Amino acid sequence: MTDRDQTNRWLVLVIVCVAQFMVVLDATIVNVALPSIQHSLHFSASSLQWIVNAYTLVFGGFLLLGGRAADLFGRQLLFVAGVVVFTGASLLNGLATTSNVLIGGRALQGLGAALVSPAALSIVTTTFAEGRERTRALGVWSAIAAGGGAVGLVVGGFLTSTLSWRWVFFINLPIGIAAVLLAIRYVANSRAEERPETVDVAGAVTVTAGLLVLVYDIVKAQQYGWTSGRTLGLAAVAAALLASFVVIERRSRAPLIRLDIFRIRSLTGSNAAMLFVVSGLFAMFYFASLYVQDVLGYSPLKAGLAFLPVTAGIVIGAGLSQAAIRWMSARHVPLIGIALASGGLFLLGRIPTHGTYLSDLLPGLLLMSIGMGLVFVPLTLIATTNIGAGDAGLASGLLNTTQQVGGALGLAVLSTLATSRTNNVVNGFGQVATIVQKTSAQVDGYKLAFTAGAFLMLAAGVVVLGLIRRDDVATIDSEEAITATV
Repeated sequence: MTDRDQTNRWLVLVIVCVAQFMVVLDATIVNVALPSIQHSLHFSASSLQWIVNAYTLVFGGFLLLGGRAADLFGRQLLFVAGVVVFTGASLLNGLATTSNVLIGGRALQGLGAALVSPAALSIVTTTFAEGRERTRALGVWSAIAAGGGAVGLVVGGFLTSTLSWRWVFFINLPIGIAAVLLAIRYVANSRAEERPETVDVAGAVTVTAGLLVLVYDIVKAQQYGWTSGRTLGLAAVAAALLASFVVIERRSRAPLIRLDIFRIRSLTGSNAAMLFVVSGLFAMFYFASLYVQDVLGYSPLKAGLAFLPVTAGIVIGAGLSQAAIRWMSARHVPLIGIALASGGLFLLGRIPTHGTYLSDLLPGLLLMSIGMGLVFVPLTLIATTNIGAGDAGLASGLLNTTQQVGGALGLAVLSTLATSRTNNVVNGFGQVATIVQKTSAQVDGYKLAFTAGAFLMLAAGVVVLGLIRRDDVATIDSEEAITATV
C-alpha cells in the first residue's frame, strides 16, 4: 500500500467527519439561540419547539431510508446529495423572515442529515479494513459525535452574542461547500455488495408523516382540548399513517424495518428503554437553555458555557459505565444511570424563580449528565448484541431512529405540559399578570417539565427490569465481550 493511499484514507475520514460534525453540531447549536429566534420571528411558547422537532422528526424518520439509499445508489452520491440539501436548507434558515419558513427549513435540514449520517458512517467502515485501523477511525468518529453537541452549545452562544442567531445557520455554508468539493474529488462512490431491491420511500414517508401528525396533535391538544373533535381526528390520522407503515413493511420486498427483528428481546427492550430515556432527557437542554436566558438573564454565550459541565459529566459517566460492566451485569448498569439521571431531573424540578447557577442548576445538571453516560453505553451494547452480521446495520439504525423520535415525542409532551401549566398559573392571577408573575408562571412550567421528564426516566427503568433478562446480556457480560469492547 502506498503512502498516498494511506494519506487518502485518512483524508476521506476527515471529510466525512467534518460533515458529520456539522450535522451533530446543528442538533444543539440552535438550543442556545432559541430565545433570540423566538423574539425575532415571534414564535409562541408552544410553537418554539418546532425549531427542534421539525429537524429531529424528519432526521429520525428518514434515517433508515438514507442508509438503504446509500447502499443502492452509492455512498458518495448520497453523502454529497445530503450535504447539498443540508447546506441549502441552512442558507434558507439564515435568511428566514417568518416562523413557517424557518420550520420548513429545519425539516429540510433534517432530511439532509438523514442522507449524510448513514452514508458517512458507511464510507468510514468500507474505507478502513476491520481491525486496528477501523477501530481508530471509529474512535475519531465517536469523538466527533460526542463532542459536537457540546461544541454546538458554545459556538451557538458565541455566534448569537457576537453576530446574530442567523449565523448559527450561515456557519454551515463554508463547511458544506468544502465537504462537497472534497468528497467529489476524494471519496469513491462505493455500493453495497448485496444491494436492496428498493429504498422503500413509501415506508419512510408514512412513518415520518405519522409521527409529525402525532407531535402536532400533542402540541395543539392544549389549545383545542384533549377530547375535541380536531384532536381526536388528528390522532386518528396519525394512527392510520403509522398502521399503513406497518402494512407496507410487511408487504415490501425490501422493507426499511424487517418487523420480525423485534422478536429479539434484547433489541426490543433496549430500544423501548431508550425511547423513554431520550424522551425524558432531550427536553433538558431545551428548557434549561430557556431558563438560564429568560429567567437568570444569561447572554447566549454565557448560557452555552453553562452547559460545558454536562459534557464532562457524560464523559465521566461513560467511563464509569465501561468499568461497571466489568464487575456487574450490563443489565444493572443502566438502572444505576437511570436512578442518577432521574434524581438530577427531580432536582431541576425544584428550580426557583430567583435561583443561581451554582446552587440551583449545576447539581441537577451534573447528576443528570453522569447518569446519561451510565445509561447510553450499556443500552447501546444491549441493542446491538444477539444480532446477526446481516442485521447489524438495521439494529444500529433502529437505535439512532429511536433516539431521534423519542426526543421529539418527549419534547412535544413536556413542552405541552409546561405551556399548559404556565397558562393556568397566569390565568389564576385573575388580572393582567406582571412581568414578575409571568416569569414565575414560566418557571412553574419548566419545573413541571423537568419533573415529568424524571418520571419518563423511571419508566425506562421499569422497561429494563421487565423486558431485559440476564440471559439477554450473557454475551456482553462474558469476559471475552468486555475485552472486545474496550
